[in-house]
Amino acid sequence: MNHDSPLPPLSPLSPRPPHHLAAGPRRVLTTAQLRSHGVPAAEVDDRCRPGGPWQQFLPGVVLLHPGPPSSEERLHAALLYATRERSVRILVQPGPADSTAPHYEDAMITGPAALTLHGFSSAPPLPSLETLDVLVPRLRRLRSTGWVRIVRTPVLPAPERVAGVPVAPVPRALADAVATLDDAAAVLRLLTEAVVGGHCDAATVVRELTGAKLLNRPHVVNAVDSLVAEGRAVAEDRLYRMVREYGLPDPVWNVDLHLPGGPHLGGLDAYWPDQAVAVELDTRPSRQGPRREGRLPGGSLPKDVWSEHARKREHLERLGITVVHLTPHKLRDAAEQQAAVIRTALMAAGDRDPAAYVVVLPR
Repeated sequence: MNHDSPLPPLSPLSPRPPHHLAAGPRRVLTTAQLRSHGVPAAEVDDRCRPGGPWQQFLPGVVLLHPGPPSSEERLHAALLYATRERSVRILVQPGPADSTAPHYEDAMITGPAALTLHGFSSAPPLPSLETLDVLVPRLRRLRSTGWVRIVRTPVLPAPERVAGVPVAPVPRALADAVATLDDAAAVLRLLTEAVVGGHCDAATVVRELTGAKLLNRPHVVNAVDSLVAEGRAVAEDRLYRMVREYGLPDPVWNVDLHLPGGPHLGGLDAYWPDQAVAVELDTRPSRQGPRREGRLPGGSLPKDVWSEHARKREHLERLGITVVHLTPHKLRDAAEQQAAVIRTALMAAGDRDPAAYVVVLPR
């Protein structure tokens, strides 16, 4: 046998009978995929007649059984509809290990269905959703149809894979869900679960809602104001846990500093008087977006107020007080690192000049 001779070209797989497709793990395909399996358009039409074994589920998408679709089949059908013009491929291996592995380009589930897939208890269950939202690039020539709503975006985010389905990240899915809601209580439940559940912080939510131009709706603005307050409470709780879990000495909590007989220096979330080390939590949303009555939508602060916060920190540092600036994101994702930063500042206190004397009062 000549081992140097080239291998013969692989022969294409013979088309499999349609009943093999219907017996597969994913029983929803496009008409183009059916043609690639040797099922001509006339046979597809015949099988999709009333009383037939298949159903025309969406334009160009066929459900390969006569009964009601499962939630998984609806998700994949919506994605197949959104990507069918971009040659979604179904790879089929010969033998008993037949399986389908669809690859969806430039399309992902968003809105309420995405939040349900992310595990939101305040999002409706998939079977109850009359409409599924699919996020696609803005320039795609595609229309909403039936129970599929097409949502467009100039910049498509990187999808997350949940239960084998590409899903929009929580902030984007949240904005698309809020865009469909008129109920302030429902909006607040979703926003609160996003923050309290650790999916994202309040600032990220506000940025996404601002980008989606949703902060001109009074019920959304009211929900965001409540969210910012809730986000601060969550961040404070994480700060308490960080101090306890990483063995930091107990500070005095929530205090105001004053110069003796002088002006108010500002409030702090935690303060170690002996070492003159302070922690300030920054739970303010981004200052991006239009102004409204001297305040940005959703509680965001105008530039002059941000400058005031910076001046406060600089003033404290000139007095010899080390200020550690923490955000909810840092507390959530890097608590051990932030504890190390505070511990280093406390240990370095002996090497610094003594801080100015300040009066510490409960806030």
